[in-house]
Amino acid sequence: MEKCDKKETIIQAALELVAEHGFHGAPMAMIAEKAGVGAGTIYRYFDCKDTLIMEIYSIVEERFVTALMEGYPEKGSVRERFLHMGAVLVRHLIAAPLELRFVEQFHNSPYGVAHRREKLFGEREKDIIRELFDEARQQQIFKDLDLPILFALSFGPLVDVSRDHILKFINLTDQLIEQTVGACWDAVRR
Repeated sequence: MEKCDKKETIIQAALELVAEHGFHGAPMAMIAEKAGVGAGTIYRYFDCKDTLIMEIYSIVEERFVTALMEGYPEKGSVRERFLHMGAVLVRHLIAAPLELRFVEQFHNSPYGVAHRREKLFGEREKDIIRELFDEARQQQIFKDLDLPILFALSFGPLVDVSRDHILKFINLTDQLIEQTVGACWDAVRR
């Protein structure tokens, strides 16, 4: 196995195990076994489990950003960009159920708390989502609510319906996705 292939195999094995069993239920030895590598091999690529988890999250986030930028209406209104973002999020999550489960684990862990705190209040470069929300708040398009509340009203329901689609509780057609994202828009706009 090539070096690059081994690293990707380890990442995929960890993604699957964390999605299925959670962070504590996916020890490095189990990840190594699933990846078909020696336990010591993982440490050639990742100095610890925390590094592995953060890298997986970065990969998952980058996949979403890549999907988001495809057809992104940069010159569109705040509403057009919001609707695009929401629809892409839902379609991406239902196409990648392991990533959805990993992200849910991540966001409900100390890793996710630190990551969200930095995104919401940190000094690092803002991302496209944060920029859109800041623009909407400055133009008084969104309700006068704290950013975490606006994010929750926007993305929380979309993550929930994506999960419910994967579990076959609902069937998200294109029309239903548009209606659901529209409902999230209505929740945050003035």
